[in-house]
Amino acid sequence: MTTAVILPGPAAFDAWRDIARGLLAAEIRPEDTEWHVAGDTPGLFATAAPPASGPPRHRVPKGFLELAEFAIRHRDPERFMLLYRTLWRVTHGEHELLTVATDPDIARLQAMAKAVRRDAHKMHAFLRFRHVETEAGLRHIAWFEPEHHIERAEAGFFVRRFAGLLWTIVTPRCTVHWNGDRIAFGPGGNRFDVPRDDATEPLWRAYYAAVFNPARMKPGAMLSEMPRKYWRNMPETAEIPRLMREAPRRAAEMIARGATPPNPRPQRGVYLHDQGGDGMDLLDAGRDPKAALKALKRELAGGNDLPDFARRATQMVFGEGPIGAPLFFVGEQPGDEEDLKGRPFVGPAGRLFDRAMGDAEVPRDEAYVTNAVKHFKFTPTGKRRLHQSPDAGDIAYYRPFLLREIGLVAPRLLVALGATALRALTGKSLPVMKTRGTTVDGPEGLPVFATVHPSYLLRLPDQAAQQREYATFVEDLRKAQGLVV
Repeated sequence: MTTAVILPGPAAFDAWRDIARGLLAAEIRPEDTEWHVAGDTPGLFATAAPPASGPPRHRVPKGFLELAEFAIRHRDPERFMLLYRTLWRVTHGEHELLTVATDPDIARLQAMAKAVRRDAHKMHAFLRFRHVETEAGLRHIAWFEPEHHIERAEAGFFVRRFAGLLWTIVTPRCTVHWNGDRIAFGPGGNRFDVPRDDATEPLWRAYYAAVFNPARMKPGAMLSEMPRKYWRNMPETAEIPRLMREAPRRAAEMIARGATPPNPRPQRGVYLHDQGGDGMDLLDAGRDPKAALKALKRELAGGNDLPDFARRATQMVFGEGPIGAPLFFVGEQPGDEEDLKGRPFVGPAGRLFDRAMGDAEVPRDEAYVTNAVKHFKFTPTGKRRLHQSPDAGDIAYYRPFLLREIGLVAPRLLVALGATALRALTGKSLPVMKTRGTTVDGPEGLPVFATVHPSYLLRLPDQAAQQREYATFVEDLRKAQGLVV
C-alpha cells in the first residue's frame, strides 16, 4: 500500500516536517510513500492518506532540520522523497549519516542546499525595483526569475532592507507584496507586468560606468558571478558591452598616464605620531593608507595615557585585513591567545568565526577584522587570566582610534560583533538581540550591521543551542555579505 502525501506548497517545510513525523511514528518506509504538491495528480497506486502527526518518537539531529529547510526549496521534484529517505536512515540506525559527506543522499542534499543559498544570493544582489505611481502612492516593483522556490523564504530579507518602501516582487510562480505593515502573497506574473525602465535607470547606468575599472575586467569571472539571464532586469548592464569594447583602449590610456600624483592640497588629513614618536606629522590618508595604519598603530601603542589594564597586557592587538575591504568586522577586545600572539581573532572565538565565514561563503581574506578595545582586559587568578568585559570608559578611550582605523580602511559596511562593538560604532547602548540582522547608522553615515560575537556561541550551555545559534550566525554573515555585493 502506497501512502499519498499532498503538501500545500512547493517549499512547505513545516507541513513536510509534520507529515514526516506522522509517517515515522507509523513506521511507514520511504519506498511506501508518494509525495506531491497541491494541484498535482497522485499516482495510480496511491491508496492511503498519511497518518496524523503525533508526539515525536525519534530524536532528529538539528543539523538535518537546518539542511532540510534549504533543500526543500530546491526545484528537484524528488526532494520530498529524498528528505524523507534521509530522515528514515538517520532515525533507524545511521545516526552519524550527516557527517558522511560522500554518501550519495547527503551529497545530493548538500548540493541542493548550496544551490538554493546561491539562488537567494542572486535574488538579493540582482533584483532591481522600478518606480510606479499608484493611487496609494509610489510603489516599487521588481521582476525576478528564481531557479528555486525561494520567494517566501527570502521575502523577509526585502522587508528588513526596504521596510520604509511600498514594494512588489513579481516572479513566474509567486508575487510578493509589502504594504509597509505586512506581507501578502499572490499568484505569479510575467516580466511584462513590470515597467522596463523609470527615472532611476540613468542613475544606475551612470553609477556602474563610474565604478567600472577597465584594467581589472575579467569577462569569464563576471559572467560566472552575474549570468546573462539577469541582465535584462538590471538597467546598468546596458552599459557592459560598451564598457567592454572600450576597456583595452582605456586601460592603455591609464598605463600611459602613469600614477595619479597626490593632491597638493588635501582636504582632509590624519594627525599621527612620526616614526620616532617625538613629534606629529600630517599624513594624508588617501596618499598611503597602509603607512597611515602603521603610524596609527604606533601612536596608540606609544600613548602615555593608556588605561591601567592596557599596561598589564602583553601587547596591543591591532586590526588586520586589506585596505578597501568591503566588510569591516569589529569585535570586543583581544582574548588570551590574541594577547600572546599579537593578532586579532586567532583564539577559540576567532577559529569559530573563520569556520562560520567559510560556511557563509564570505571570503575571509577580503575582510578586515579588529576590536573596539585593543588591549586584553583581564583579572589574574593564579595561572589563568580571566576575561573582564570593557566598561563604557574603556570603549570611549579607544573609539577615536577605531574611527580613524575605519576611515583609513574605507569599508562599505561595518559589522558589529556583540554589544561592545555596537556601542563603539554607534556611540549608543543598543540591545544586540533586538538590533541583530538589521542595520543602524554608524560613523560618517556608514551602515552598521549588528550580530552576536562568536564567543557567545561558545558560552551556550548545550550542543543543540550552539548548533541553532551557529546557523543563525552564519545566516547573519551571509546577509552582511549580501549588503555589499
